[in-house]
Amino acid sequence: MLKNLLTYNPVFLALVATLFTWAVTALGAAMVFFFSSINKKILNSMLGFAAGVMIAASFWSLLNPAIEMAQSTGNTPWIPAVSGFLCGAAFLLVIDRILPHLHMGLAIEKAEGVKTSWQRSVLLVLAITMHNIPEGLAVGISFGALTNSTDTGV
Repeated sequence: MLKNLLTYNPVFLALVATLFTWAVTALGAAMVFFFSSINKKILNSMLGFAAGVMIAASFWSLLNPAIEMAQSTGNTPWIPAVSGFLCGAAFLLVIDRILPHLHMGLAIEKAEGVKTSWQRSVLLVLAITMHNIPEGLAVGISFGALTNSTDTGV
């Protein structure tokens, strides 16, 4: 199947992957139409499951291939992965301190970060945009690597 995918244009494949991730995100978000409220324990379980999936996806799709690629080039395997991980964590820490953001159930006046008069809708759009930057980088890098080698990528 992978050889069949390689016959398509990488830009087309990236578009298909983006549309697929959009569709499953929309499907998950559509759950709000079926539940007017949710039990706190169920919510915590769902958030824990989502966090576990994200951690596993981050390791198996990004960190582990970075370690393997560094090892194949003769470098110390963990240095590129750890330095990239720490740079990403530092970036998120800086963004968390600078950008205004809300936590669930708090009023707009209790927003963390730089004080702002922005409405909740603007904060939501900003949060979604910030979320999509690393996600888009991951998809783009994966498909870029796919055109160079079948050993890395999605």
